[in-house]
Amino acid sequence: MSTVAVVAHAGKSFGGGLVELRRELEKQGVADPLWFEVPKSRKAPKHVKRALAEGADLLFVWGGDGMVQRCIDALSDSRATIAIVPAGTANLFASNLEIPQDIEEAVRIGLEGVRRTLDVGRMNDERFAVMAGAGFDAQMIKDADGGLKDHFGRLAYVWTGTKQLGRKPFGAKIKVDGATWFDGQASSVLIGNVGKLFAGVEAFEDARPDDGKLELGVVTADGLLEWTRTIARTAVGSSSASPFVQVTKATSVQVKFDRKILYELDGGDRKAVKKLNVEIEPSAITVCVPTTTTDRP
Repeated sequence: MSTVAVVAHAGKSFGGGLVELRRELEKQGVADPLWFEVPKSRKAPKHVKRALAEGADLLFVWGGDGMVQRCIDALSDSRATIAIVPAGTANLFASNLEIPQDIEEAVRIGLEGVRRTLDVGRMNDERFAVMAGAGFDAQMIKDADGGLKDHFGRLAYVWTGTKQLGRKPFGAKIKVDGATWFDGQASSVLIGNVGKLFAGVEAFEDARPDDGKLELGVVTADGLLEWTRTIARTAVGSSSASPFVQVTKATSVQVKFDRKILYELDGGDRKAVKKLNVEIEPSAITVCVPTTTTDRP
């Protein structure tokens, strides 16, 4: 019998909230889980480590992608299994794995679903499960925080994204698996472990979180017209066909910028840096998923 722990972002909610989660766990046979609530996702790692120290081998994570990322990073070498209850704004990791925003079903998947072993990426010594990026997307995410995202959800990203279209590109030199792959002006550098973004739009058409590879994309679009063309191509599932996008696969990526650039991990902004070091960690985590996703990207 598993020792179950819950690490929950108390500021995120849907359905009947954490009261319903506790009730549903009890209904499905978990009467007294280890229980930790945090006001911010950055507070989660110490509670994950405490749960592991107390013997937890099944960790329910309540929150969005940022919360899941913090918990995955804190797992380190532990082989505890993660069960996601998607309570955030975007829930990209959960949606790529077809875990629904439904408390009863998410609990059932956590307790009875398939255990799937997945890769994670590591950027500047911090893990990510969905995507990491620098430039356009990181600035958009930073501007959406501070209340906008809480009030307007995904629309906050649309609003802040339009404000970034006129931002000056930056110089980037990128090595892929030790060889120079890109050297020029860029607006965004995106590294993905999964493919789908908002509303099912795919940034990387053939990405899989269990293939031992990361997806790398560089956007060189500059100005409203070029960005509009790039976004339109992405919306119909062919971002790699855009003349302003270059893509490849990698096990390691090193990026040098000509100035300090903001970056993000799974929707959480980080401080500006001049270098990014990224590598794949194959088969690093085990996640509870529906049976329908075992043979899908």
